[in-house]
Amino acid sequence: MSVADVKKNAQDRMAKSIETLKGDLAKVRTGRAHTGLLDHVMVEYYGNPTPINQVANLTLIDARTIGVAPFEKKMGATIEKAIRDSDLGLNPSTQGDMIRVPTPALTEERRKEMVKLVKSEGEDAKVAVRNIRRDANESLKKLVKDKAISEDDERRGADDVQKLTDKAIVDIDKLLAEKEKEIMTV
Repeated sequence: MSVADVKKNAQDRMAKSIETLKGDLAKVRTGRAHTGLLDHVMVEYYGNPTPINQVANLTLIDARTIGVAPFEKKMGATIEKAIRDSDLGLNPSTQGDMIRVPTPALTEERRKEMVKLVKSEGEDAKVAVRNIRRDANESLKKLVKDKAISEDDERRGADDVQKLTDKAIVDIDKLLAEKEKEIMTV
C-alpha cells in the first residue's frame, strides 16, 4: 500500500459518506410531494419486505399528492397500511384502484424540527468523514512504522488527507444550507 492508495481510499469513502447524506436528506420532506418520499417504505409482499416501488407504480397527481397504483389489486390495503405505519406522517386514502397520498403543509414548528433533523444528519456525516481521516492517518503512520514510506511522505500524505477532509466538510455544509433553505421556504 502506498500514500496514493491511502489517499484514494479516503477520497472514495468520503464521497460515499456524502452520497449517503444526499440520500438521507432526500427523505426529509419539504411540503412538496415527490415519489422519492416513499422509496424507503417497505411493503409485506408474499411474506417478504419489499420496497413499495417494486409492488406499485408511483406518480405525482399534483404538487401535493402522490398516486400509488398497485400492480396487484389485493395489495392495495397492505400498501396503504405500510404508508400509514411509516414514520413519514402521511395519511393515504384509497379511491378505486388508486391510493392517493396527500402531503400536508408544514407548520413553522414542524419546519424547525426538520431543520434540526437535517443538521443532525449533517453532523453524523461530518463525524464519518473525520473517522475516515483518522483511519487514513493511522494507515500512513503504519506505513512509516513498516518503513514503506519516509516521515516526509507521511506528513505530505496527512496534509493531503486533511485537504480532502476540509473539502468534504465544505460540501456537507453546502448540502445542509441548501436543504435548510428548501425546508424554510414556504
